[in-house]
Amino acid sequence: MKNLIIALFLAVLSIPAFAQNTEENNPVTEKQAQESPESDGIRTGINPSSGDLYYGLTRKIMYDRMIPPHGIEVTFDKTVHLIFPSPIVYVDLGSANIVAGKADGVDNILRVKAAIRDFSTETNFSVVTDEGSFYSFNVKYADEPQKLNIELKDFTHDGEAVNRPNNSLDIYLSELGKETPKLVKLIMKSIYDNDKRIYKHIGSKKFGIQFLLKGIYAYDGMLYLHTQIKNSTNVPYDIDFIRMKIVDKKVAKRTAVQETLIVPVRAHNYVTRVNGQAVERTVLAIQKITIPNGKQLVFDLYEQNGGRNQSFVIENEDLVRAERINELKIR
Repeated sequence: MKNLIIALFLAVLSIPAFAQNTEENNPVTEKQAQESPESDGIRTGINPSSGDLYYGLTRKIMYDRMIPPHGIEVTFDKTVHLIFPSPIVYVDLGSANIVAGKADGVDNILRVKAAIRDFSTETNFSVVTDEGSFYSFNVKYADEPQKLNIELKDFTHDGEAVNRPNNSLDIYLSELGKETPKLVKLIMKSIYDNDKRIYKHIGSKKFGIQFLLKGIYAYDGMLYLHTQIKNSTNVPYDIDFIRMKIVDKKVAKRTAVQETLIVPVRAHNYVTRVNGQAVERTVLAIQKITIPNGKQLVFDLYEQNGGRNQSFVIENEDLVRAERINELKIR
């Protein structure tokens, strides 16, 4: 009996050690159980950079959805210039180790250089241009960058549409409303290439210069005006500027003239000179407008340092007759 009591006493004393050994040998501790997906369906305390682990249901981004970045080198004592095919509308820098800005008086050249000497960590920056291209760059420091002046290519080219590189995106800019810069550019190019004359009664001809409105086209919230300048003289015609304005048809004397300027948001083949005995055409894109009763749209063309100015009038009935663009024909 005495031996039985001693055996039971020793067994009771060994329970804590057994429990402790069991907890030490068990790889799932109480803390790990709380972090386990089976505990409450949410992963906590996991470093996201340790692997493909995300909160909730996710889908892996494939490489064909990725925009490959360009790699450039910058330094503190020299400036790297990036020349884009169209004006820059957005720049975002990854860190304060670099500085960037558009060149003075130029909209399509970006200056980039190091803000501090010998920064060690790689950084990046992104650029969006007004024709809808997105460019991404990875940047590292170098005492002597190999490339100081870099020309970037446009996403539209002479190849097939399916052969566009990865920076061809459906980027929307506020000035174009619901249209993408890519679609607006393709529409203007299609109008220019077709070279169709719809209107034969709108134009001006003076001093050997003929200024015509060949057609007005409409697509969603945009209007496209196809114009032509013909120089029948031997003296080049240098264009100072164009101006479109909505004005009253009849203005009484001593009455203030109220004008509404219409500013084109895009232009295809915008010319600044028409040589002698030459013809040039331009397609302008403007926001959709209508002309109120008693008003008209006046289109002025001014010669630089000259007096061979041209002007014609567009009525509201001309606008409502704008030809509808068939999207299937321009893609």
